Amino acid sequence: MLKKFLRKRRANSSNSNKENSATLQVKKMVASLEDNIIFFKNIFKNDETLIIREFQNKWLKSAKCCIIYIDGMVKSETINENIIQPVLRSNLSEDIERNNLLDELKKKVIVSNNVSTQTDINKIVSSIINGDTLFLLEGYDKALVIDSKGWQTRSISEPESAKVIRGPREGFTESIIVNLSMVRRKIKNPDLKFKFKEIGERTNTKTCISYIEGLALDGVLEELEQRLEKIEIDGIIDSGYIQELIKDSPYSPFETVGSSERPDVIASKLLEGRIALFVDGSPFVLTVPYLVVENFQANEDYYNNFIFASINRLMRGLTAVTSVAIPAVFLSIVTFHHEMLPTPLLLSIAGSRQGVPFPTVISLFLMLFMFDILREVGTRMPAPIGQAVNIVGTLVLGQAAVEARLVSAPVVIITALTGITTLINMNFLTATIVFRTFFLLGASFLGIYGFLLTFIVMYLHLMSIRSFGVPYMMNVTRAKNHDGQDAWIRAPWWIMALRPKIVAAKNIVRQSPRKSKEK
Repeated sequence: MLKKFLRKRRANSSNSNKENSATLQVKKMVASLEDNIIFFKNIFKNDETLIIREFQNKWLKSAKCCIIYIDGMVKSETINENIIQPVLRSNLSEDIERNNLLDELKKKVIVSNNVSTQTDINKIVSSIINGDTLFLLEGYDKALVIDSKGWQTRSISEPESAKVIRGPREGFTESIIVNLSMVRRKIKNPDLKFKFKEIGERTNTKTCISYIEGLALDGVLEELEQRLEKIEIDGIIDSGYIQELIKDSPYSPFETVGSSERPDVIASKLLEGRIALFVDGSPFVLTVPYLVVENFQANEDYYNNFIFASINRLMRGLTAVTSVAIPAVFLSIVTFHHEMLPTPLLLSIAGSRQGVPFPTVISLFLMLFMFDILREVGTRMPAPIGQAVNIVGTLVLGQAAVEARLVSAPVVIITALTGITTLINMNFLTATIVFRTFFLLGASFLGIYGFLLTFIVMYLHLMSIRSFGVPYMMNVTRAKNHDGQDAWIRAPWWIMALRPKIVAAKNIVRQSPRKSKEK
């Protein structure tokens, strides 16, 4: 019954949307100013932010006109100084033919860098919603759409989620135009292309596909456009909506669509042949294809010395493995494979477990769960309070748990080490938590063999994933030619003369081989 009711509601909603859309398409502009005003009032019925201002020219009494805009979406100075005052004070005479008056106002009176003549009702309504001003004139069945956008936006600042010691300090904002300009400033080339598209039946969220012509693969671009076309949702509030709707392997904990709020990161990915997707209202820009090695790369790797960058990258890869494996390996050894430990260490662990009521596997699950709770609390609370909660909560709970004999001291140490290594790779957080659980379950039943079996399953899963047709594990398992120069390590710039093979197959040369060889 519930399913039938929901289907009926969806069908009614869909029919209602189609009827509203059809009404807008059938209705056309008429020559009567009063009728046009009534029509737009009906479209924006019960919307008190809609402003309608009627006025007429001082010299030409027959030139009755009206502007329509939404309060809060426009810049008032632009409307007053560039539209109303010029029209009111211009010396218009009866000699101007009626059929040319609107064009005369457009070309000689209204002061704006973007004025267009529109008759399509859907485009006119969309322009008003987006912050443009509509200019109507008595006796004309068309209107002028004048650019007057002026809503408040957040100032450009360094992203809190991606701070750096060396490198650009600017980050994307919620304004798509500002974000596009930040990328354009870094890539001053006419081959940088932008394609706009609106997604969301009710929000009509503006999105933009960006790529460098001659580098990005046509197949990946077409696939991205097709997946965006298939999205049927009432609203898009953040790029995360689209990220989940277009990703490969939707049930996998590994992300196959990248995201970043740093212009330098997006610019570098575009230069490698990837495609970026900007979403209005979100500071996070999506990139495809996205490979597993990108989880271990940081923009600062390319600004620091290549030796230091390679050490840091190897450390990130090692901690990604240890954050998943340490609890399961510890559980396997202390539960099934005692012979793998030195006798003094085995006796020390056994002594610490005296009086603990729970088995090791339960203690590990309990402490890891508590650590995840503290991590989430620290993330959601204000920064100063969150840091205090993380530090005090971890110390107090860990010490209290050991003293109360709920868990043993080695379990607390393993939990702390696992939690710290997990925080190094936040991009891997979901996959780490999921597979860490599976590893613990496998180790609790079969010991080290269960751990190895789960590891093989995870590896096969990674090898089967594709990101827009590109193997997810590309450059990880091969070191032939230049494949491994920017994977687990970061080679010197004079050696990295080529781009990733599959991602930038159309133009693989990054810099002159001759200059590279001279180095």
